[in-house]
Amino acid sequence: MTASPSEMTLSEAASQLARLRDALNTVLIGQQSVVEQTLVALLSGGHVLIEGVPGLGKTLLVRALAKTFRGKFSRVQFTPDLMPSDVTGHSMYHMESQSFKVRRGPAFTNLLLADEINRAPAKTQAALLEVMQEKQVTIDGNSFPVPSPFMVLATQNPIEQEGTYPLPEAELDRFIMKVLIDFPQSDDEALLVQQVTDPALARKDYLDQVEVMFDPEIVKSWQRLSWSILADKEVLDYAVRVCRATREWPGIARGAGPRGSINLVTTARARALMEGRDFIVPDDIKSLAVPVLRHRIQLSAEREIEGVSTDQVLREVLEQTPAPRR
Repeated sequence: MTASPSEMTLSEAASQLARLRDALNTVLIGQQSVVEQTLVALLSGGHVLIEGVPGLGKTLLVRALAKTFRGKFSRVQFTPDLMPSDVTGHSMYHMESQSFKVRRGPAFTNLLLADEINRAPAKTQAALLEVMQEKQVTIDGNSFPVPSPFMVLATQNPIEQEGTYPLPEAELDRFIMKVLIDFPQSDDEALLVQQVTDPALARKDYLDQVEVMFDPEIVKSWQRLSWSILADKEVLDYAVRVCRATREWPGIARGAGPRGSINLVTTARARALMEGRDFIVPDDIKSLAVPVLRHRIQLSAEREIEGVSTDQVLREVLEQTPAPRR
């Protein structure tokens, strides 16, 4: 029997999260790091920018995650003609009642998949800023809270850049991490093809194998437990030093701001919860620094010409920034 959210212990939460992670890995085969980082973001109450070519299971991940905790799921395909009201909603005048009524948009959900977010113009991208930061939507001067938990998972294609609108720094900074999803390994891809093409599943939804295990209140309880994880001063200082190092590192034109340090500690707490610990360790910071910071720094023109990636530079920073010894 599942404990009520108010009575949940650290070990119970870690066990539940392990079940959830295993369930997602069953349908999103060969993407263990993507699944783990997405769960860390959910526990942290943050939003995720997922980058990868089409067909790697980004939509499947969000739909499966929503099903596991009976969460409401909405998907918006971002296009050049998408209007802000298509995301947030708008008010309509009803002749019968002779009054305006609010028609809520897809933002009123638990998990919002903003597919190919960089294909919409800046005005529509900006419509997400308030709801991502404030967890509310303003329509005709009135504020409406979105359901809790709430999470935006935005995707973008790293290859096709023609006709796209790069996300502004203010919006990029709203994402707690940027997750890269790549092609699965050979064995994983063979298993994936075997499962999807199984004749027994031909007339079934692939998501039928995902079990409904929890409810939104349990997710909110996990988040509260995550926020209560202890952050030792030495480990907290280490997270700050890593972020500050990016501002002075050779080859980095723009380093990470204070929100990078905050998000590093916040996600480290979530990772500790998933492992059943009530405190964070330097390894939590090291394992999450790249996805948390990769979209917050900009390389110099010289390093880009050399073909160096952002991840490579961040690993250099981690290697040369001493971590506290416990």
